[in-house]
Amino acid sequence: MTQTTLEDAQEALLAELVSFMTRDTPSMQHVLELAEPHLRAAGGLTAATVFELDSETGLMNACAQVGPAGRRDLLTAGKVFRMAAGAPPLISGEQMAVRLRIGGQTVGVLLLTGSVLDALRPEVLAEIALHFASTLQGLTAEKQRQFVSHTSTIIRRLFEGGMAATSIEAAGRVLAASTAEAFRTEFAALYLVDGDGRIRYVHSAGLPSEIETLVGQPAAGSPIWRGIAADRRPALVGDASTAQVRPGGLVQSVGLRCYLALPLLSNQGAVGMILCGDTSGTRDWTSRDRILAEQLSVEGALIVDSAEMRQAAQAHVAQLSHQAYHDSLTGLPNRSRLHGRASEAVQQAAVTGTRAAVMLLDLNGFKEVNDTAGHQAGDVLLQQVSKRLLSSVRDNDVVARLGGDEFAILLTCDPDAAAAEHVAERIVDKLRSPFEIDGVQVQIGGSVGIALFPDDATEYDALIKVADAAMYEAKRDTKASGGGYRRAGQAA
Repeated sequence: MTQTTLEDAQEALLAELVSFMTRDTPSMQHVLELAEPHLRAAGGLTAATVFELDSETGLMNACAQVGPAGRRDLLTAGKVFRMAAGAPPLISGEQMAVRLRIGGQTVGVLLLTGSVLDALRPEVLAEIALHFASTLQGLTAEKQRQFVSHTSTIIRRLFEGGMAATSIEAAGRVLAASTAEAFRTEFAALYLVDGDGRIRYVHSAGLPSEIETLVGQPAAGSPIWRGIAADRRPALVGDASTAQVRPGGLVQSVGLRCYLALPLLSNQGAVGMILCGDTSGTRDWTSRDRILAEQLSVEGALIVDSAEMRQAAQAHVAQLSHQAYHDSLTGLPNRSRLHGRASEAVQQAAVTGTRAAVMLLDLNGFKEVNDTAGHQAGDVLLQQVSKRLLSSVRDNDVVARLGGDEFAILLTCDPDAAAAEHVAERIVDKLRSPFEIDGVQVQIGGSVGIALFPDDATEYDALIKVADAAMYEAKRDTKASGGGYRRAGQAA
Protein backbone atom coordinates (compact mmCIF):
# COMPACT_ATOMS: atom_id res chain seq x y z
CA MET A 1 0.00 0.00 0.00
CA THR A 2 1.65 3.29 -1.15
CA GLN A 3 1.96 6.42 0.96
CA THR A 4 -0.34 8.23 -1.45
CA THR A 5 -2.99 5.59 -1.05
CA LEU A 6 -2.79 5.83 2.74
CA GLU A 7 -3.01 9.61 2.60
CA ASP A 8 -6.02 9.49 0.30
CA ALA A 9 -7.72 6.97 2.60
CA GLN A 10 -7.17 9.25 5.60
CA GLU A 11 -8.67 12.21 3.73
CA ALA A 12 -11.65 10.03 2.82
CA LEU A 13 -11.95 9.01 6.47
CA LEU A 14 -12.01 12.65 7.60
CA ALA A 15 -14.69 13.44 5.03
CA GLU A 16 -16.74 10.45 6.12
CA LEU A 17 -16.45 11.45 9.78
CA VAL A 18 -17.94 14.84 8.98
CA SER A 19 -20.60 13.19 6.82
CA PHE A 20 -21.85 10.58 9.27
CA MET A 21 -21.83 13.01 12.19
CA THR A 22 -24.65 14.87 10.44
CA ARG A 23 -26.76 11.70 10.19
CA ASP A 24 -28.85 9.90 12.76
CA THR A 25 -26.68 7.62 14.87
CA PRO A 26 -28.92 4.94 16.35
CA SER A 27 -26.02 3.13 18.03
CA MET A 28 -22.28 3.15 18.54
CA GLN A 29 -22.17 -0.05 16.49
CA HIS A 30 -23.63 1.83 13.54
CA VAL A 31 -20.95 4.53 13.77
CA LEU A 32 -18.12 1.99 14.03
CA GLU A 33 -19.39 0.07 11.02
CA LEU A 34 -19.48 3.29 8.95
CA ALA A 35 -15.90 4.10 9.89
CA GLU A 36 -14.55 0.55 9.57
CA PRO A 37 -13.89 0.44 5.77
CA HIS A 38 -12.07 3.76 5.86
CA LEU A 39 -9.95 2.69 8.83
CA ARG A 40 -9.17 -0.55 7.03
CA ALA A 41 -7.99 1.36 3.97
CA ALA A 42 -6.06 3.97 5.96
CA GLY A 43 -4.51 1.80 8.67
CA GLY A 44 -4.93 -1.83 7.70
CA LEU A 45 -7.68 -2.28 10.34
CA THR A 46 -8.60 -5.87 11.17
CA ALA A 47 -10.65 -5.31 14.34
CA ALA A 48 -11.98 -2.47 16.47
CA THR A 49 -13.86 -2.16 19.76
CA VAL A 50 -15.44 0.84 21.45
CA PHE A 51 -15.41 0.62 25.25
CA GLU A 52 -17.81 2.84 27.16
CA LEU A 53 -16.63 4.10 30.56
CA ASP A 54 -19.26 3.69 33.27
CA SER A 55 -19.03 6.87 35.32
CA GLU A 56 -20.74 5.19 38.30
CA THR A 57 -18.46 2.17 38.64
CA GLY A 58 -15.35 3.21 36.69
CA LEU A 59 -15.62 -0.01 34.67
CA MET A 60 -15.40 -0.26 30.89
CA ASN A 61 -18.00 -2.14 28.86
CA ALA A 62 -17.72 -2.99 25.18
CA CYS A 63 -20.57 -1.23 23.37
CA ALA A 64 -19.53 -1.76 19.72
CA GLN A 65 -17.23 -4.13 17.87
CA VAL A 66 -16.09 -5.14 14.39
CA GLY A 67 -13.71 -7.98 13.67
CA PRO A 68 -12.63 -10.66 16.13
CA ALA A 69 -12.12 -9.72 19.78
CA GLY A 70 -8.77 -10.39 21.43
CA ARG A 71 -8.21 -11.92 24.84
CA ARG A 72 -6.24 -8.90 26.05
CA ASP A 73 -8.37 -6.17 24.44
CA LEU A 74 -9.82 -4.85 27.71
CA LEU A 75 -6.40 -4.95 29.39
CA THR A 76 -4.77 -3.03 26.54
CA ALA A 77 -7.57 -0.45 26.45
CA GLY A 78 -7.26 0.09 30.19
CA LYS A 79 -3.60 1.05 29.89
CA VAL A 80 -4.51 4.47 28.51
CA PHE A 81 -5.71 5.47 32.01
CA ARG A 82 -2.13 5.16 33.27
CA MET A 83 -1.16 7.90 30.85
CA ALA A 84 -1.78 11.63 31.01
CA ALA A 85 -5.15 12.73 29.64
CA GLY A 86 -3.53 14.65 26.80
CA ALA A 87 -1.02 11.94 25.87
CA PRO A 88 -0.98 10.50 22.33
CA PRO A 89 -2.68 7.17 21.64
CA LEU A 90 -1.09 4.09 23.20
CA ILE A 91 0.47 1.68 20.69
CA SER A 92 1.09 -1.92 21.76
CA GLY A 93 2.17 -4.20 18.91
CA GLU A 94 -0.56 -4.06 16.26
CA GLN A 95 -3.03 -2.44 18.69
CA MET A 96 -3.73 1.21 19.34
CA ALA A 97 -5.80 2.50 22.25
CA VAL A 98 -7.28 5.96 21.72
CA ARG A 99 -8.72 7.78 24.73
CA LEU A 100 -12.15 9.27 23.94
CA ARG A 101 -12.50 12.64 25.70
CA ILE A 102 -14.95 15.49 25.34
CA GLY A 103 -15.49 18.51 27.52
CA GLY A 104 -12.54 17.54 29.67
CA GLN A 105 -14.15 14.19 30.53
CA THR A 106 -13.12 10.71 29.41
CA VAL A 107 -16.15 8.80 28.10
CA GLY A 108 -14.47 5.70 26.68
CA VAL A 109 -11.66 4.10 24.71
CA LEU A 110 -11.40 3.15 21.03
CA LEU A 111 -9.20 0.08 20.56
CA LEU A 112 -7.92 -0.47 17.01
CA THR A 113 -6.09 -3.55 15.70
CA GLY A 114 -4.31 -3.24 12.33
CA SER A 115 -1.10 -3.63 10.39
CA VAL A 116 -0.23 0.03 9.63
CA LEU A 117 -2.02 2.02 12.34
CA ASP A 118 1.13 4.07 12.92
CA ALA A 119 0.54 5.58 9.49
CA LEU A 120 -2.53 7.44 10.81
CA ARG A 121 -1.70 11.12 11.21
CA PRO A 122 -2.13 12.70 14.67
CA GLU A 123 -4.78 15.15 13.39
CA VAL A 124 -6.75 12.23 11.91
CA LEU A 125 -6.58 10.33 15.20
CA ALA A 126 -7.62 13.48 17.07
CA GLU A 127 -10.60 13.92 14.73
CA ILE A 128 -11.55 10.25 15.11
CA ALA A 129 -11.36 10.53 18.89
CA LEU A 130 -13.48 13.70 18.94
CA HIS A 131 -16.19 12.30 16.66
CA PHE A 132 -16.39 8.98 18.51
CA ALA A 133 -16.38 10.73 21.89
CA SER A 134 -19.15 13.15 20.94
CA THR A 135 -21.22 10.31 19.51
CA LEU A 136 -20.66 8.20 22.61
CA GLN A 137 -21.54 11.14 24.86
CA GLY A 138 -24.73 11.84 22.93
CA LEU A 139 -25.85 8.22 22.97
CA THR A 140 -24.98 7.95 26.67
CA ALA A 141 -27.01 11.09 27.40
CA GLU A 142 -29.96 9.66 25.48
CA LYS A 143 -29.72 6.37 27.38
CA GLN A 144 -29.61 8.33 30.62
CA ARG A 145 -32.66 10.33 29.56
CA GLN A 146 -34.54 7.13 28.72
CA PHE A 147 -33.42 5.57 32.01
CA VAL A 148 -34.65 8.54 34.03
CA SER A 149 -37.96 8.57 32.16
CA HIS A 150 -38.42 4.82 32.59
CA THR A 151 -37.47 4.97 36.26
CA SER A 152 -39.82 7.89 36.93
CA THR A 153 -42.70 6.05 35.27
CA ILE A 154 -42.05 2.88 37.28
CA ILE A 155 -41.73 4.74 40.59
CA ARG A 156 -44.89 6.74 39.90
CA ARG A 157 -46.89 3.61 39.12
CA LEU A 158 -45.37 1.87 42.12
CA PHE A 159 -46.52 4.63 44.45
CA GLU A 160 -49.95 4.89 42.85
CA GLY A 161 -50.54 1.17 43.36
CA GLY A 162 -48.54 0.80 46.56
CA MET A 163 -50.21 3.63 48.43
CA ALA A 164 -53.59 2.04 47.75
CA ALA A 165 -52.43 -1.28 49.19
CA THR A 166 -54.02 -2.11 52.53
CA SER A 167 -51.85 -5.12 53.41
CA ILE A 168 -48.25 -6.26 53.12
CA GLU A 169 -49.42 -8.94 50.66
CA ALA A 170 -51.02 -6.35 48.38
CA ALA A 171 -47.98 -4.05 48.61
CA GLY A 172 -45.69 -6.98 47.77
CA ARG A 173 -47.75 -7.89 44.70
CA VAL A 174 -47.55 -4.29 43.45
CA LEU A 175 -43.79 -4.22 44.03
CA ALA A 176 -43.29 -7.58 42.27
CA ALA A 177 -45.19 -6.38 39.20
CA SER A 178 -43.31 -3.06 39.17
CA THR A 179 -39.93 -4.79 39.46
CA ALA A 180 -40.71 -7.17 36.59
CA GLU A 181 -41.81 -4.20 34.47
CA ALA A 182 -38.78 -2.13 35.46
CA PHE A 183 -36.29 -4.77 34.32
CA ARG A 184 -38.51 -6.30 31.62
CA THR A 185 -38.06 -9.81 32.99
CA GLU A 186 -40.13 -12.81 31.96
CA PHE A 187 -40.98 -13.96 35.48
CA ALA A 188 -41.53 -12.46 38.90
CA ALA A 189 -42.31 -13.98 42.29
CA LEU A 190 -42.92 -12.70 45.80
CA TYR A 191 -42.13 -14.42 49.10
CA LEU A 192 -43.31 -13.16 52.47
CA VAL A 193 -41.63 -14.50 55.60
CA ASP A 194 -43.24 -14.78 59.05
CA GLY A 195 -41.69 -14.04 62.42
CA ASP A 196 -40.40 -17.61 62.67
CA GLY A 197 -38.45 -17.25 59.44
CA ARG A 198 -40.77 -19.44 57.36
CA ILE A 199 -42.30 -18.56 54.01
CA ARG A 200 -45.94 -17.75 54.76
CA TYR A 201 -47.12 -16.33 51.42
CA VAL A 202 -46.13 -16.77 47.77
CA HIS A 203 -47.34 -14.82 44.75
CA SER A 204 -46.09 -15.23 41.20
CA ALA A 205 -46.47 -13.69 37.76
CA GLY A 206 -45.83 -16.12 34.91
CA LEU A 207 -44.56 -18.91 37.15
CA PRO A 208 -45.95 -22.43 37.68
CA SER A 209 -48.26 -23.02 40.64
CA GLU A 210 -45.74 -25.49 42.08
CA ILE A 211 -43.95 -22.59 43.79
CA GLU A 212 -46.78 -22.56 46.33
CA THR A 213 -45.17 -25.67 47.83
CA LEU A 214 -42.55 -23.30 49.23
CA VAL A 215 -45.10 -22.08 51.80
CA GLY A 216 -44.07 -23.35 55.22
CA GLN A 217 -40.44 -23.92 54.27
CA PRO A 218 -37.68 -22.03 56.13
CA ALA A 219 -36.62 -18.98 54.17
CA ALA A 220 -33.04 -19.45 55.39
CA GLY A 221 -32.87 -22.58 53.24
CA SER A 222 -32.38 -20.23 50.29
CA PRO A 223 -28.85 -18.83 49.89
CA ILE A 224 -30.40 -15.96 47.92
CA TRP A 225 -32.60 -15.03 50.88
CA ARG A 226 -29.73 -15.31 53.34
CA GLY A 227 -27.63 -12.98 51.25
CA ILE A 228 -30.13 -10.18 50.68
CA ALA A 229 -31.54 -10.41 54.21
CA ALA A 230 -28.06 -9.93 55.64
CA ASP A 231 -26.92 -7.23 53.19
CA ARG A 232 -30.32 -5.51 52.97
CA ARG A 233 -29.42 -4.80 49.34
CA PRO A 234 -30.53 -6.26 46.00
CA ALA A 235 -28.56 -9.06 44.36
CA LEU A 236 -28.17 -8.98 40.56
CA VAL A 237 -26.92 -12.26 39.08
CA GLY A 238 -26.20 -12.27 35.36
CA ASP A 239 -25.49 -16.01 35.11
CA ALA A 240 -27.52 -18.17 37.51
CA SER A 241 -25.29 -21.18 36.87
CA THR A 242 -22.51 -19.46 38.82
CA ALA A 243 -24.68 -18.69 41.87
CA GLN A 244 -25.50 -20.77 44.91
CA VAL A 245 -29.27 -21.41 45.03
CA ARG A 246 -31.70 -23.61 46.94
CA PRO A 247 -31.68 -27.17 45.48
CA GLY A 248 -35.03 -27.67 43.77
CA GLY A 249 -35.95 -24.08 44.53
CA LEU A 250 -37.45 -21.49 42.24
CA VAL A 251 -34.31 -20.72 40.21
CA GLN A 252 -33.68 -24.39 39.42
CA SER A 253 -37.29 -25.52 39.00
CA VAL A 254 -38.17 -22.70 36.61
CA GLY A 255 -34.79 -22.74 34.89
CA LEU A 256 -33.89 -19.09 35.43
CA ARG A 257 -30.64 -18.25 33.69
CA CYS A 258 -30.37 -14.81 35.27
CA TYR A 259 -32.20 -13.17 38.13
CA LEU A 260 -32.55 -10.17 40.39
CA ALA A 261 -33.43 -10.56 44.08
CA LEU A 262 -34.89 -7.57 45.87
CA PRO A 263 -35.36 -7.56 49.67
CA LEU A 264 -38.71 -6.38 51.02
CA LEU A 265 -37.73 -4.31 54.02
CA SER A 266 -39.75 -2.96 56.93
CA ASN A 267 -38.95 -1.39 60.27
CA GLN A 268 -38.57 -4.92 61.64
CA GLY A 269 -36.05 -5.93 58.96
CA ALA A 270 -36.45 -8.09 55.85
CA VAL A 271 -40.01 -9.45 55.63
CA GLY A 272 -39.89 -10.86 52.12
CA MET A 273 -38.19 -11.07 48.76
CA ILE A 274 -38.97 -10.20 45.14
CA LEU A 275 -37.31 -12.54 42.63
CA CYS A 276 -37.37 -11.65 38.92
CA GLY A 277 -35.56 -13.35 36.09
CA ASP A 278 -35.39 -14.81 32.59
CA THR A 279 -35.10 -18.32 31.21
CA SER A 280 -34.09 -17.16 27.75
CA GLY A 281 -30.49 -16.26 28.53
CA THR A 282 -27.93 -14.63 30.78
CA ARG A 283 -27.83 -10.88 31.26
CA ASP A 284 -25.14 -8.28 31.86
CA TRP A 285 -26.69 -6.18 34.61
CA THR A 286 -25.53 -2.58 34.36
CA SER A 287 -24.83 0.05 36.98
CA ARG A 288 -28.14 1.64 36.00
CA ASP A 289 -29.87 -1.66 36.76
CA ARG A 290 -28.28 -1.71 40.20
CA ILE A 291 -29.22 1.91 40.86
CA LEU A 292 -32.83 1.19 39.88
CA ALA A 293 -32.91 -1.98 41.97
CA GLU A 294 -31.65 -0.13 45.03
CA GLN A 295 -34.15 2.66 44.46
CA LEU A 296 -37.00 0.15 44.16
CA SER A 297 -35.79 -1.49 47.36
CA VAL A 298 -35.86 1.84 49.24
CA GLU A 299 -39.22 2.91 47.80
CA GLY A 300 -40.58 -0.58 48.36
CA ALA A 301 -39.66 -0.38 52.05
CA LEU A 302 -41.72 2.81 52.37
CA ILE A 303 -44.67 1.18 50.63
CA VAL A 304 -44.49 -1.96 52.75
CA ASP A 305 -44.32 0.08 55.97
CA SER A 306 -47.21 2.29 54.83
CA ALA A 307 -49.31 -0.74 53.91
CA GLU A 308 -48.48 -2.32 57.26
CA MET A 309 -49.63 0.83 59.09
CA ARG A 310 -52.85 0.98 57.04
CA GLN A 311 -53.45 -2.70 57.73
CA ALA A 312 -52.96 -2.12 61.46
CA ALA A 313 -55.21 0.95 61.38
CA GLN A 314 -57.95 -0.95 59.57
CA ALA A 315 -57.66 -3.82 62.04
CA HIS A 316 -57.93 -1.33 64.91
CA VAL A 317 -60.99 0.33 63.37
CA ALA A 318 -62.55 -3.07 62.78
CA GLN A 319 -61.83 -4.00 66.38
CA LEU A 320 -63.39 -0.79 67.66
CA SER A 321 -66.38 -1.29 65.38
CA HIS A 322 -66.79 -4.85 66.60
CA GLN A 323 -66.56 -3.70 70.21
CA ALA A 324 -69.17 -1.01 69.57
CA TYR A 325 -71.68 -3.44 68.11
CA HIS A 326 -70.94 -6.70 69.90
CA ASP A 327 -71.23 -8.01 73.43
CA SER A 328 -67.76 -8.37 74.99
CA LEU A 329 -68.65 -11.52 76.96
CA THR A 330 -70.35 -13.66 74.32
CA GLY A 331 -69.21 -12.02 71.09
CA LEU A 332 -72.85 -11.78 69.95
CA PRO A 333 -74.28 -8.63 68.38
CA ASN A 334 -75.48 -6.19 71.03
CA ARG A 335 -78.71 -4.17 71.25
CA SER A 336 -77.45 -1.47 68.83
CA ARG A 337 -76.39 -4.02 66.23
CA LEU A 338 -79.67 -5.90 66.51
CA HIS A 339 -81.61 -2.66 66.03
CA GLY A 340 -79.77 -1.96 62.77
CA ARG A 341 -80.07 -5.49 61.38
CA ALA A 342 -83.72 -5.86 62.38
CA SER A 343 -84.68 -2.47 60.95
CA GLU A 344 -83.07 -3.46 57.64
CA ALA A 345 -84.86 -6.83 57.67
CA VAL A 346 -88.24 -5.20 58.36
CA GLN A 347 -87.70 -2.65 55.61
CA GLN A 348 -86.70 -5.33 53.11
CA ALA A 349 -89.68 -7.49 54.07
CA ALA A 350 -91.98 -4.50 53.58
CA VAL A 351 -90.57 -3.87 50.10
CA THR A 352 -90.66 -7.51 48.99
CA GLY A 353 -93.93 -8.42 50.66
CA THR A 354 -92.32 -11.11 52.81
CA ARG A 355 -92.12 -11.70 56.57
CA ALA A 356 -89.69 -11.42 59.45
CA ALA A 357 -89.80 -12.54 63.07
CA VAL A 358 -88.34 -11.18 66.32
CA MET A 359 -88.05 -13.39 69.39
CA LEU A 360 -87.04 -12.37 72.91
CA LEU A 361 -85.56 -14.94 75.30
CA ASP A 362 -85.21 -14.72 79.06
CA LEU A 363 -83.39 -17.46 80.96
CA ASN A 364 -85.15 -19.26 83.81
CA GLY A 365 -82.96 -20.11 86.80
CA PHE A 366 -79.98 -17.98 85.79
CA LYS A 367 -80.09 -15.83 88.94
CA GLU A 368 -79.87 -18.93 91.11
CA VAL A 369 -76.69 -20.05 89.29
CA ASN A 370 -75.17 -16.59 89.74
CA ASP A 371 -76.04 -16.50 93.43
CA THR A 372 -74.82 -19.99 94.27
CA ALA A 373 -71.91 -20.63 91.91
CA GLY A 374 -70.71 -17.05 91.48
CA HIS A 375 -70.55 -14.50 88.67
CA GLN A 376 -67.70 -16.29 86.88
CA ALA A 377 -69.84 -19.42 86.57
CA GLY A 378 -72.69 -17.20 85.38
CA ASP A 379 -70.45 -15.75 82.65
CA VAL A 380 -69.43 -19.23 81.52
CA LEU A 381 -73.08 -20.24 81.42
CA LEU A 382 -74.00 -17.23 79.24
CA GLN A 383 -71.21 -18.15 76.80
CA GLN A 384 -72.48 -21.73 76.56
CA VAL A 385 -76.06 -20.53 76.09
CA SER A 386 -74.86 -18.30 73.22
CA LYS A 387 -73.34 -21.29 71.42
CA ARG A 388 -76.57 -23.29 71.75
CA LEU A 389 -78.62 -20.40 70.43
CA LEU A 390 -76.33 -20.00 67.39
CA SER A 391 -76.65 -23.72 66.66
CA SER A 392 -80.45 -23.37 66.67
CA VAL A 393 -80.75 -20.83 63.82
CA ARG A 394 -79.56 -20.41 60.23
CA ASP A 395 -76.51 -18.42 59.15
CA ASN A 396 -78.62 -15.54 57.87
CA ASP A 397 -80.48 -15.17 61.20
CA VAL A 398 -79.20 -13.01 64.06
CA VAL A 399 -78.69 -13.92 67.72
CA ALA A 400 -78.04 -10.94 70.01
CA ARG A 401 -77.49 -10.43 73.72
CA LEU A 402 -79.49 -7.48 75.04
CA GLY A 403 -77.97 -7.56 78.52
CA GLY A 404 -78.02 -9.71 81.65
CA ASP A 405 -79.69 -13.02 80.79
CA GLU A 406 -81.86 -11.57 78.01
CA PHE A 407 -81.31 -12.48 74.35
CA ALA A 408 -83.03 -11.70 71.05
CA ILE A 409 -83.31 -13.72 67.85
CA LEU A 410 -84.09 -12.19 64.44
CA LEU A 411 -85.41 -14.58 61.79
CA THR A 412 -85.13 -13.42 58.18
CA CYS A 413 -85.89 -14.94 54.76
CA ASP A 414 -89.72 -14.97 55.06
CA PRO A 415 -90.44 -17.11 58.16
CA ASP A 416 -94.09 -17.90 58.84
CA ALA A 417 -95.62 -18.53 62.27
CA ALA A 418 -94.95 -22.27 62.11
CA ALA A 419 -91.26 -21.72 61.25
CA ALA A 420 -90.82 -19.22 64.09
CA GLU A 421 -92.50 -21.55 66.58
CA HIS A 422 -90.32 -24.43 65.42
CA VAL A 423 -87.17 -22.39 66.11
CA ALA A 424 -88.48 -21.30 69.51
CA GLU A 425 -89.27 -24.90 70.43
CA ARG A 426 -85.79 -26.01 69.38
CA ILE A 427 -84.23 -23.27 71.53
CA VAL A 428 -86.30 -24.19 74.58
CA ASP A 429 -85.44 -27.88 74.19
CA LYS A 430 -81.69 -27.15 73.90
CA LEU A 431 -81.73 -24.93 76.99
CA ARG A 432 -83.37 -27.70 79.06
CA SER A 433 -80.34 -29.96 78.53
CA PRO A 434 -77.88 -29.66 81.44
CA PHE A 435 -74.82 -27.38 81.19
CA GLU A 436 -71.48 -28.40 82.68
CA ILE A 437 -69.47 -25.71 84.46
CA ASP A 438 -66.23 -26.66 86.22
CA GLY A 439 -67.33 -30.28 86.38
CA VAL A 440 -70.74 -29.44 87.87
CA GLN A 441 -73.99 -29.88 85.95
CA VAL A 442 -76.34 -26.88 85.93
CA GLN A 443 -80.00 -26.97 84.90
CA ILE A 444 -81.84 -23.89 83.55
CA GLY A 445 -84.63 -23.12 81.10
CA GLY A 446 -85.78 -20.36 78.81
CA SER A 447 -88.95 -18.41 77.97
CA VAL A 448 -89.42 -17.15 74.42
CA GLY A 449 -91.81 -14.53 73.08
CA ILE A 450 -92.47 -14.34 69.31
CA ALA A 451 -93.63 -11.37 67.21
CA LEU A 452 -94.17 -11.54 63.44
CA PHE A 453 -93.93 -8.84 60.80
CA PRO A 454 -96.36 -7.71 59.48
CA ASP A 455 -98.95 -9.72 61.43
CA ASP A 456 -98.16 -8.35 64.90
CA ALA A 457 -96.48 -5.02 64.12
CA THR A 458 -95.00 -3.13 61.17
CA GLU A 459 -92.04 -1.43 62.89
CA TYR A 460 -89.07 -2.84 64.77
CA ASP A 461 -89.71 -1.03 68.06
CA ALA A 462 -93.32 -2.21 68.07
CA LEU A 463 -92.24 -5.79 67.30
CA ILE A 464 -89.87 -5.73 70.30
CA LYS A 465 -92.67 -4.60 72.60
CA VAL A 466 -95.03 -7.28 71.32
CA ALA A 467 -92.35 -9.98 71.62
CA ASP A 468 -91.49 -8.76 75.14
CA ALA A 469 -95.10 -9.05 76.23
CA ALA A 470 -95.35 -12.54 74.72
CA MET A 471 -92.15 -13.57 76.53
CA TYR A 472 -93.55 -12.58 79.92
CA GLU A 473 -96.69 -14.52 79.12
CA ALA A 474 -94.52 -17.57 78.38
CA LYS A 475 -92.50 -17.01 81.54
CA ARG A 476 -95.60 -16.80 83.72
CA ASP A 477 -97.35 -19.76 82.14
CA THR A 478 -94.34 -22.11 81.91
CA LYS A 479 -92.34 -21.20 84.99
CA ALA A 480 -92.98 -24.53 86.66
CA SER A 481 -91.96 -26.52 83.55
CA GLY A 482 -88.62 -24.75 83.12
CA GLY A 483 -89.43 -22.89 79.92
CA GLY A 484 -91.61 -22.53 76.88
CA TYR A 485 -92.67 -20.05 74.19
CA ARG A 486 -95.64 -17.89 73.26
CA ARG A 487 -96.50 -16.14 70.05
CA ALA A 488 -98.14 -12.71 70.23
CA GLY A 489 -101.91 -13.04 70.43
CA GLN A 490 -101.65 -16.82 71.01
CA ALA A 491 -104.03 -18.21 73.59
CA ALA A 492 -102.46 -19.66 76.72
